[in-house]
Amino acid sequence: MEKAKGFFYDGVSSVSQEVTVAFDTEKSIFIFENTHNVIYSWKLADVTFIRTDAVLQFQHGKDPIQSLKIEDSKFIADVAVFRKKNGHIGLYQKLLDLGIKAHISLAIIILGFIGLSYVYVMPWVGEKSVFLIPDSYDDVLGNTFFQQNTFLGKMDPDKTKALNLFAKELKLNNTKKLKFSVINSDIMNAFALPDGSIVVYTGIIDSMEGYDELVGLIGHEVSHVNNRHSMKMLCRNLSGYLFVSTALGDANGVMAVLGNNINTLQSLTFSREFERQADVEGFKIVTLNGVNPKGMTTLFKRLQKENNSAIPEFLSSHPVTADRIKDIEKLIKTKNFQYRKDEKLQLLFQKVKGK
Repeated sequence: MEKAKGFFYDGVSSVSQEVTVAFDTEKSIFIFENTHNVIYSWKLADVTFIRTDAVLQFQHGKDPIQSLKIEDSKFIADVAVFRKKNGHIGLYQKLLDLGIKAHISLAIIILGFIGLSYVYVMPWVGEKSVFLIPDSYDDVLGNTFFQQNTFLGKMDPDKTKALNLFAKELKLNNTKKLKFSVINSDIMNAFALPDGSIVVYTGIIDSMEGYDELVGLIGHEVSHVNNRHSMKMLCRNLSGYLFVSTALGDANGVMAVLGNNINTLQSLTFSREFERQADVEGFKIVTLNGVNPKGMTTLFKRLQKENNSAIPEFLSSHPVTADRIKDIEKLIKTKNFQYRKDEKLQLLFQKVKGK
């Protein structure tokens, strides 16, 4: 029978009692007597062990919780060997036995996992939650955005009419009814809303020199609509709020969160993946309509050049990188297409520019 000195806490008084603890290996019990001559007998199976670097603490009971602290290294080692040999160590107890250093390391690992999940897993889950949302809700969000945001600027009715006529001449492979609006502003910006509304500022229109650039811009924005990119990015940006609703398959909860954050639609920054997809599909739309796809690179290069002085609004949400321009130039070199001059598009383009 193993014996060691220890300190007993009865769970009532904060004062410890020095005791001699004996461990009966045959009966698997700890036996000791307190200063009031009360004998305690704790079964090994009923004891919880908490181990630090040099101290083994036994806890027993529930109300109150009584405890023993042992500092005898040989006794601690012998008890550990016995418990391991006789299968008295469960997973929870193994974790407790690891010690404070191991607990800190484990906590750091868990926190790291949570951090990585927040950065990579939750946004992915948030993006996938868009499949819980019916397409009809895209229309609700787009309409609500227009009603709530009078700050967009003053719409130019003549240019808006001309732009809609211009777009009507194109095959856009659109999955939603499209509605174009031209806003009088020097801002070089254009963005698409989930309902198929596409807003174009006169700042970016005025910078264009040919209708092929406008076709490239429209093709790019329509691709964002067709692929629900704004909804996916909105879900991705709000993934922390959407995670639980998505995990539970709660479509109403997802839609409620999106509705409360409708004003972030204009400032969304698309991922590289979405921008590349919109570029590729925009290229297909341009060539489908027999328009010179070099208009896309012409527009992008001009926008990139503007970046030397100040970041245009269009670049803040659609960052034009050298790689994106190279990708389009590669498509131009490797894809078969034909283009022709379209007098009607040229005429409508001039009207869109107000000439």
